[in-house]
Amino acid sequence: MQTRHIQTDGLNQQILEAGAGPLVLLIHGFPELGISWRAQVAALAAAGFHAVAPDMRGYGGTDKPVEAADYSILQLVGDMVDLVRALGETSCVVVGHDWGAPVAWHCALTRPDLFRAVFGLSVPFQPRRPKGPPTAAMAAISKRLGLGDLYISRFQAADAHQAFDADPATALRKMFHAYDGATPDGRQSTGFIPEGQSFISTVPDDATLPPWMSETHFAEYVAAFSAGGFRGPLDWYRNLDRNWAATAFLQDARIRIPAAFMVGERDPVRNYSGQHEAGLKDWAPDLRMQVVVPGAGHWIQQERPDAVNRLLLEFLASL
Repeated sequence: MQTRHIQTDGLNQQILEAGAGPLVLLIHGFPELGISWRAQVAALAAAGFHAVAPDMRGYGGTDKPVEAADYSILQLVGDMVDLVRALGETSCVVVGHDWGAPVAWHCALTRPDLFRAVFGLSVPFQPRRPKGPPTAAMAAISKRLGLGDLYISRFQAADAHQAFDADPATALRKMFHAYDGATPDGRQSTGFIPEGQSFISTVPDDATLPPWMSETHFAEYVAAFSAGGFRGPLDWYRNLDRNWAATAFLQDARIRIPAAFMVGERDPVRNYSGQHEAGLKDWAPDLRMQVVVPGAGHWIQQERPDAVNRLLLEFLASL
């Protein structure tokens, strides 16, 4: 397993890779890095695949454009297309977790000639909403429920990243704690932030690291986000309405390549995206696997590496 930099069109990407054989691309989410896939990189390499896990645009050792508009879904998909080409390949299987899942789903939607199969973790495919931009819909849902703002709405503020940048270690520790499957009920995040509070303040100050995360592994995250900051990662969220406007050509499009999806039973993200799980087969007709992992939370590839590795290899074997 090695880390290196690879130059793609206009972007210098840091990748974690191992193995030789058919390419499998592993896309992380927020607030993670390519290192979140170490267990999968090792398992895939041992099974005869070339596993590549990049630090995504705005994260870790990869370039961090300064304009918020440079983090749209089409640019994120373009980064993956460029990465496959720079690796000398003409096809791959794409795997995505959290924010990486929408990127992976859109890779499948827009370039089925290049991405021959897609495996989503934690966030199901969400078809484009024809009634209007998503942030307005989120605000309406939050108002109706009376639970406060959905954190995604708070992330729209131009200075939202500053609270995270002020103390990266505390922010990261609380986020990993609040979305982990081992965290008891009542201490997990609901995703909603009451008036007068922040995302960070809604998580108890005595939040501990998840059982699967060592202090050494956590220190890698703290070092990366202390150096690179949270502005770029939050710019992904600030492009939601721009993404909606730019993807009108994908309205009602289906994912036609083989697909799979798995999610943790206790993943708090299911509170606000879980409704899309039931209709996933309608949008991905060749859905070969849909699994709910008992007791698991949001960080599923790190919480349940053996289960993820087994199902991922099973899916790859079905292609």
